[in-house]
Amino acid sequence: MQSPLSPIAFTIGHFEVHYYGIIMFFAILAGIFVIYLISKRYYKEIDTEKILDILPVIIVSAIIGARVYYVLMDFDYYIRHLPEIIAVWNGGLSIHGALIGGITAGAILAKKHGLNFLKYADVFAYGLLIGQAIGRFGNYFNCEAFGLPTSLPFGLFIPTANRPYEYIHYEYFHPTFLYESLWNVFVFLILFFVVRKIPKIADGTVFFSYIALYSAGRFFIESIRIDSVLDVSGIPVAQLVSAAAIVISIIFLLVLNTRTENRNGM
Repeated sequence: MQSPLSPIAFTIGHFEVHYYGIIMFFAILAGIFVIYLISKRYYKEIDTEKILDILPVIIVSAIIGARVYYVLMDFDYYIRHLPEIIAVWNGGLSIHGALIGGITAGAILAKKHGLNFLKYADVFAYGLLIGQAIGRFGNYFNCEAFGLPTSLPFGLFIPTANRPYEYIHYEYFHPTFLYESLWNVFVFLILFFVVRKIPKIADGTVFFSYIALYSAGRFFIESIRIDSVLDVSGIPVAQLVSAAAIVISIIFLLVLNTRTENRNGM
């Protein structure tokens, strides 16, 4: 698999339009489309117009959260390169930060508008997965988020300038961005065709299943990535956060569905 010739799609005067930005734009649009379509057809109790009302705030909050989280993870670099903090077109959006920002905004908006947060979160999970699956290809055009060297036929060629110093003599690397994209699609299929159809599941089950399943895949994929911005005792922070997310999600799944079973049994 060959790397792109340039991260820049085209220029308008002196303004450069990056593939990363274009892909993120379409990833967000695709996510919105999936959320709207699924809520309209399969979640009749959801107010689709209300979704469209709150989405802009949630999207902006998610983007800000994604960038702030990434900058904090590589704080030593950005404190010395302050202008680059806003240069999101060069990459550097963390899904964990996006979730923190988006969930926080969603919870506040749900309370403000009197909405069932967990029910709406279930619907948003589908769009998040599709958006993530598409958005990961932004990493391809930036030649980032790749893994260890590999001799597999689908290895990704990485230009010398983008290789870590210790791997400078290797040419092909695991396309971990692609692995994660495919995993997101797989999780989407599990949620839509399996979890969604479980009888009498509690609100929030789809959402916390998404968090648990995505985090499980991210945990293993992270083990072969070589671009972690921050490690703790040699363990990437993304792995630690993923492990914590799995545990927390399982706890919520057990509590929510136990409560639902108790109510249904009364």
